[in-house]
Amino acid sequence: MPGMPESDVHAHIMALPAVVNADAALIMRGRYLTTTFLVEVDEAQYLVRVVEGRIDSVEQGRFLMRSWSFAVRASADAWRRFWETVPAPGYHDLFAMKKAGVARIEGDLVPLMVNLRYIKDVLAAPRRGEGRMAPLEPRPLLESIVGRYIRLDLAGRPHRVYFEEAGQGIPLVCLHTAGADGRQFRHLMNDEAVTQHYRVIAFDMPWHGKSLPPAGWQDEEYRLTIASYVELILTFCSALGVQRPVILGCSIGGKIVLELARLHPERFRALIGLESAAYMTPWYDDTSWLHRPDVHGGEVCGALMSGLIAPQSPSETRWDTLWSYMQCGPGVFKGDLYYYRVEGDLRDRVGQIDSSCCPLYLLTGEYDYSCQPEDTRWTADRISGVRFTSMAEIGHFPMSENPGQFRKYILPVLDEIRLRTR
Repeated sequence: MPGMPESDVHAHIMALPAVVNADAALIMRGRYLTTTFLVEVDEAQYLVRVVEGRIDSVEQGRFLMRSWSFAVRASADAWRRFWETVPAPGYHDLFAMKKAGVARIEGDLVPLMVNLRYIKDVLAAPRRGEGRMAPLEPRPLLESIVGRYIRLDLAGRPHRVYFEEAGQGIPLVCLHTAGADGRQFRHLMNDEAVTQHYRVIAFDMPWHGKSLPPAGWQDEEYRLTIASYVELILTFCSALGVQRPVILGCSIGGKIVLELARLHPERFRALIGLESAAYMTPWYDDTSWLHRPDVHGGEVCGALMSGLIAPQSPSETRWDTLWSYMQCGPGVFKGDLYYYRVEGDLRDRVGQIDSSCCPLYLLTGEYDYSCQPEDTRWTADRISGVRFTSMAEIGHFPMSENPGQFRKYILPVLDEIRLRTR
C-alpha cells in the first residue's frame, strides 16, 4: 500500500459502507451510534453517515459545519500511511497522528469519545491484518500463580492490598500501568525462563483491581502522588520481607522507577523502567473524558489505550490488555495521570540519578506515542550508565500486549541482572 495513488485513497473511503457493513462485530460495537461525521483528505471532503452502527452513505463534496458532528482531517499521504497493513509508528492510530501534528480532530467531540473505539475501527477498516501475528505459546492447564492479600498501613490508613506471585529466587516486584492492575504481568509469571530464577510479585495498587480503596473513599477524590506511590512500594516490600528486590515498572510504574533510583537506590538490586521518561507531552486535550457522566469511563479508557498497542500485537492479548482498562474504577485512571502528567515531571531532577549505585534499564516500545522512544532517550542521555533500548513491534504495554515479543528484550536484561549483581 505504500505509494497508494490518490484514486485509491478515494476508493478506500467510498468503500467504507461495504467493508464496515460486512463486519457484524463492528456493527455491534457501534449499534448505539447514529451520527454524521466528516473525513477530509487534503481539500477533498467526505460526509460519512452512520445509522446504528452501519454506514448508511458516504458522500463527497463541500459541507457546512452544521451538516456534521465532528471532523477528522489529514493529508492524502497521512491517510495512505494510516491504511498500510502494518502502519509505521505515529501513523497507526488517530491520536498518534494528532500528537504528531499530521491530523486534526474538530467539532463536537462527545459522539466521537462516546464511541471512540468504533470510530477508530471504522476509519481503520481499509487496513487488514492487524493483530493477527505472533500466536501465543501453549499455556498450562493449572497455572502456578498464587494470589493473596496483605494489610498495609499507608498514610496512616489501613489498606487491604492484593498481590500475586510465582517462581522462586531473586524478588522481582512488578508495577502495573495507570488505571490497570497486576494481571498485566501474568505472562511473566507463567514463563519458566523467568520463574526458575525470579520470584515474580505483582500487586494491585489501592483503588485498582482486587485492592479496594481505603474506608471512606466515597467522600474523596483519588489522586496518586510521588510520596504516596513511593510509600506504597517501600511499605509493600518491607511487609512482605523482600530484601533488595528488582523493581520492574511500566508507564506510571516506569516513571516511579526513576524516583526510586534517585531517592532510594541502595534498597534495590536493579531497576527496570518500561515506557519510562522524565516527561511526556500529553496526547489528548485533557483528562476530563476519563471521568464524566455523559461518557462511559471504561469504554473511553479502553478506546484511548487501544492506540497505544502496536499493530503487530496478537488480537487476544490486545483485548486482554484493554479489558482491564474497561474495568477501571470511576476516576481512578484520571487520578493516576495526575502523577504521570503533573507531579511526575522529573526534568529538573533526573540528572541527580546515579546508576552506579543501582543498575538502571529503560526499555520503550517504538509504537508508544504517550512515552515515545525519544522521550526515554532524552532521559537516558542525562543519566550516567543507564541502559536504553527501543523495542520493535511493541507499544505502551510490553508485558501484556505482546508477551512473546517482549521476552526477547526482557530475558537478556534479567539474565544480566542475575549474573552481574548480588
